[in-house]
Amino acid sequence: MAHTAACPFDYSEQLEFDPSLAQLMAGGPVSRIRLSYGEAEAWLVTTFDGVRQVTTDPRFSRAAIVGRDYPRMTPEPIVSPESINVMDPPRGTRLRHAAARAFTQSSVKRMTPAIEEVAHRLVDEMVEQGPPADLARALSEPLPNHTICALLDVPDEDRPLMLRRTQQMLTTAPEARQTAAEAKQHLRAYFTALVAERRKDGGSGLITTMAAAEQGEEPLSDDELAVLALTLILSGNDTATCQISNIAYTLLTRPELHERLRRSPEQLPRLLDELLRHIPFRKGVGIPRVALEDVEVEGVLIRAGDYVHVSYLAANRDPKVFVDPDVLDVDRASHPHMTFGWGGHHCVASTLAVAELRTAIGVLFTRLPHLRLAVPAEEVRWDTGTIRRFPLELPVTW
Repeated sequence: MAHTAACPFDYSEQLEFDPSLAQLMAGGPVSRIRLSYGEAEAWLVTTFDGVRQVTTDPRFSRAAIVGRDYPRMTPEPIVSPESINVMDPPRGTRLRHAAARAFTQSSVKRMTPAIEEVAHRLVDEMVEQGPPADLARALSEPLPNHTICALLDVPDEDRPLMLRRTQQMLTTAPEARQTAAEAKQHLRAYFTALVAERRKDGGSGLITTMAAAEQGEEPLSDDELAVLALTLILSGNDTATCQISNIAYTLLTRPELHERLRRSPEQLPRLLDELLRHIPFRKGVGIPRVALEDVEVEGVLIRAGDYVHVSYLAANRDPKVFVDPDVLDVDRASHPHMTFGWGGHHCVASTLAVAELRTAIGVLFTRLPHLRLAVPAEEVRWDTGTIRRFPLELPVTW
């Protein structure tokens, strides 16, 4: 049996790549690990090809973790048993299709002016209050939270609570298990009530869109809609929230990138894509799968019943796919990365997240071309209590 590495995956030093993950990658494409919570050990797959195999092979099942104390990084499982994130095809296909209808390229394009309006308003408020400002509180948190809450028809007065509850669910501290469970229960109850209200009153929001089945499709139940809304509020307050701050920090600590964006703003999409590949915006791993039969991955035999985790962070640094993967190279040859997942569980709202990032970074650095950190980079405080990597505060001036 392979050596088992204890992996808390708690590295939080700015945006440097986790050295324990790098060590696992150097040891081979498939490792044996033990996480902080859960009943068992797991395999960890770190190569691009290996991750692609596990995420597309039906012999690896996410649904098989339901009801089990699966290996994970948080004391309370983040995902609900009924969530789209733990459904295998074809059961999950119907829900993914319903959610995906709201996040097509054309749908997100129609949303973008409203996102731009909010971004400009938030920067206006930041400028009016004068420097220094905390970019995390002024822009990174409110923009994604406002966007996803607006899409889900969450009333203005409830939106701060949505942000607080989702943050509580992402904690890794053992003593926070009860708080995380209560946060999940609260959000589930909240969206159950909101779905019932939208069923009765209608509306133009995302819940109404997802509830409208296409011809030949079975409509989603109230429970399915509520869990789907819970999944989307988590996603909406996760990736974009972290990455607005992370990308701004990276640009503000790498003058050559900041200057390149100032000189050539049309390169923002390309720059963002490389930043998304390069920045480790979360820690460790997410939701595992269970092998339904014996399967060989990258020359390693994984037995039926074994848990298997994949690392999208490691796959994004695979030297067989990305030349000099640890280098942030805006001019590298284009190649798909795995920041938004892969296969059947690729993030359905990735188009929205990218639109939010382009808008936030574009508006911020266009409006404030002389933006700079208000404290030395080493004084920026980083999150150490959740599965994410981001600055708790990002003091800036201009």
